[in-house]
Amino acid sequence: MKTSIRKMGNSQGVLIPKPFLAQTGMDVGEVDIEIESDAIVIRKPAKKTRQGWAEASKVIAAARDDGLVWPEFSNEGDKDLTW
Repeated sequence: MKTSIRKMGNSQGVLIPKPFLAQTGMDVGEVDIEIESDAIVIRKPAKKTRQGWAEASKVIAAARDDGLVWPEFSNEGDKDLTW
């Protein structure tokens, strides 16, 4: 199938036909994109962004290892602020 590269704001893009997305299991959202030889290759990400973060944070909290890494600091004018 032939298509064209179109202007989209300050970038360019290609509209991907819905049957192509359905066949690959892709949908609206993040993709991995890279150059292979002279081709632009678009793939489903190996894993979803932030996958496993919720479970990892529960393990950290259970181990009581969830304290601040950086000390709290304030700006000079903060003492006059009411929260």
